[in-house]
Amino acid sequence: MSRMSRTDRPYDLVLFGATGFVGTLTAHYLAGHAPQGLRWAVAGRDERRLEELRASLPGGADVGVLRADAAEPATLRALAGHARVVASTVGPYVLHGAELVAACADTGTDYLDLTGEPEFVDLMYVRHDARARETGARLVHACGFDSVPHDLGVYFTVRQLPEGVPLTVDGYVTADAAFSGGTLASALNQMARGRRMLAAARDRARHEPRLPGRRVTAPAGPPRFASEVGAWALPLPTIDPQIVRRSARALERYGPDFRYRHYAAVRRLPVAVGGVAAVGALAAAAQLPPARRWLSARLEPGDGPSAQKRAKSWFSVRFVGEGGGRRVFTEVAGGDPGYDETAKMFAEAALCLAFDDLPDTAGQVTPVQAMGDALTGRLRAAGLTFRVAARR
Repeated sequence: MSRMSRTDRPYDLVLFGATGFVGTLTAHYLAGHAPQGLRWAVAGRDERRLEELRASLPGGADVGVLRADAAEPATLRALAGHARVVASTVGPYVLHGAELVAACADTGTDYLDLTGEPEFVDLMYVRHDARARETGARLVHACGFDSVPHDLGVYFTVRQLPEGVPLTVDGYVTADAAFSGGTLASALNQMARGRRMLAAARDRARHEPRLPGRRVTAPAGPPRFASEVGAWALPLPTIDPQIVRRSARALERYGPDFRYRHYAAVRRLPVAVGGVAAVGALAAAAQLPPARRWLSARLEPGDGPSAQKRAKSWFSVRFVGEGGGRRVFTEVAGGDPGYDETAKMFAEAALCLAFDDLPDTAGQVTPVQAMGDALTGRLRAAGLTFRVAARR
């Protein structure tokens, strides 16, 4: 299906899950930054809440309202058929997201989400990548803090290094931020599904094509003191290195032999030790359903940090890239990572898919594969920092 054949659909963009915490922030960002003439709609299962949201948006009278429920596949197929691009904030995605991906793959509709769930991404690749390639749909997962700053940041770093030589990049994440009920629910659910996550990864590996003549790895790496950033480096078990690895597999610019390692950077050793212990305790508790339910109840879905707290939040990802006898230090930085900046990244990625001149891709693709330079430019214009700190 040609993308041009979708121009007669009623909406350029539909935001599904618009009344959730991040969904509402994204809707307000779109209302304030959308290009003239954008045809867009908010969607979800509660029409009353959607109407209230629309009434709160600047220019809301021009925003459509669509009822769709993750538990009703027919409504999701109708939703996908009404849009050129569907952006979903409805998670945990492994529980609530599969039917919408299927509908978008079948109807040739571009899809993006905020998932940080490796199991979901792997399942969607096995089930829907081939069909999306047939219809021309681009399925782009992890379009928020997971994993836009890291994926685009590594790409930005690689482009400062020589071509055609082995390259290594290490990423170091620091942040000061809070999280919402939806984020907590997704994290606990992911921690409880270790065996299923491993099974999905193995199944994906059986379906992925081999990479002849090139090597791409993203090992965890041991905890260590990283003198290059002056902090303790703790390997982060997030989806980000997997997304980076897939971008590197897809693009030869990453060189014949590419390695990425992903860390949290912590200045003080006691804080680093305490952080590891806390994550371990949370993971252990997530294995017990009563404990998982109790933890989930501490923050209800839809709850999140206040505007005042978000205004004080920030993130920085520093990258150290090496290759061809050169070393480069880069940084991607911004404000509140989990919500304000995630809403910005997500909205700009949706607009990028809808309107920008992009590489000719289809199937399950990463943010860099699908949008690379165009999304980097959009985010820079929107206030995120992409900079080269030093070269050696």
